[in-house]
Amino acid sequence: MLVATAFVLMMTVPALALFYGGMSRSKSVLNMMMMSFIAAAIVGILYVAVGWSMGFSGDGLVFANPFDLLWLKGVDTADLIYVMFQMTFAVITVALISGAVADRMKFAAWVVFVPIWAVLVYFPMAHMVFSCSDSALICSKIGAQDYAGGTAVHINAGVAALVLAVLLGKRVGWPKDTMRPHNLTLTMLGAGLLWMGWYGFNVGSIVFADDWSTSEGAAANVAQFYSETGRTFSNTTLATMAAILGWLLVERLLHGKATSLGAASGAVAGLVAITPAAGAVSISGAVAIGAIAGGICAWAVGLKYRFGLDDSLDVVGVHLVGGVVGTLLIGLFSTSDGAGGVDGLFYGGGFGSLGDQALGVVVAVLFSGILTAVIALAIKVTIGLRLDPDDEVNGIDLTEHGESAYDLHTGVGGGVSSGLTAGALPSMEGARK
Repeated sequence: MLVATAFVLMMTVPALALFYGGMSRSKSVLNMMMMSFIAAAIVGILYVAVGWSMGFSGDGLVFANPFDLLWLKGVDTADLIYVMFQMTFAVITVALISGAVADRMKFAAWVVFVPIWAVLVYFPMAHMVFSCSDSALICSKIGAQDYAGGTAVHINAGVAALVLAVLLGKRVGWPKDTMRPHNLTLTMLGAGLLWMGWYGFNVGSIVFADDWSTSEGAAANVAQFYSETGRTFSNTTLATMAAILGWLLVERLLHGKATSLGAASGAVAGLVAITPAAGAVSISGAVAIGAIAGGICAWAVGLKYRFGLDDSLDVVGVHLVGGVVGTLLIGLFSTSDGAGGVDGLFYGGGFGSLGDQALGVVVAVLFSGILTAVIALAIKVTIGLRLDPDDEVNGIDLTEHGESAYDLHTGVGGGVSSGLTAGALPSMEGARK
């Protein structure tokens, strides 16, 4: 669990930061990375303050009492690894949203949005999906299966990304101007690290959910433990591979070329889709889910041009769509010998599981969508969500952070910081003279 927790934290910093940073324009890459780093810092502190208590301190339809375990009071130090593990889920869920608002959201607005959204949206969703107390809405009342966050993480973040993209509006010049990724090498590296970290995400969730951490639990269930963790690890691997192939096939059919960005995006789409189903399906089911999700997401990312939605880095097309696909397909491919013990439609289980999964999706979409809209509108009418257009054109790295990712100004003395802007260089040289 220590390794799993470290892997999931790595998924945000540096993996997601690299993945999103490479997809951004060169004048926005530092801001994109900063959004992941600041999300980790804020959400991590908030999680130990009230997040764990809201998610796991007791029973509740939507959330548990935030004050029962305030600042982890009463939590045994032996249990802190599980707190940290769930904390990393909260961190990456919030950070995922940032990809939809690249280039144009005020950094101050993001800093305000992050803690409010975490407390009002993510922490309750984590309770509804992961706590499985007697009254928890999605996992207990509805009975939807979600082993590592198809609803709580990916649909949740994807819906929030959709709402913010709509309220922020299009980037200056989009879609007329070409806004290509500035460094696909970073993106490919980030995708590889995400894939590696996802083993902590999925396999760690099975361990956590079944509480095999104690010596008694492990000793009593050794065979089942290895079976389920082996299944989860294998499913995560093979679904990702299948999704890469599915994405590239659709990309080739639609656009005539199979791209490196498509391979990286396909890998993430497969990881997203298998997340809720990792312990529920067989290997063949995992391959099917990955291939279907890869193809559907490859098609879905192009819809933003049809609908005029400037989802900068395709968070909606990959995480919302992939999360929905993976969550629903549990209702078709789950098997009774999986962790949930439920047969899906293709294994003689009828439509019951599919109905549960669909209802879980609806609840997640409505809960996240409504609350995100309220939070974002409140920020919009107070401090404002969006950069000034001139600042956006000049580059958010420069205007919000006073830095540039790439110091291309040669011939300047070594005393000048690489973070200084081009406009500042002549005056600095003059001051030295």
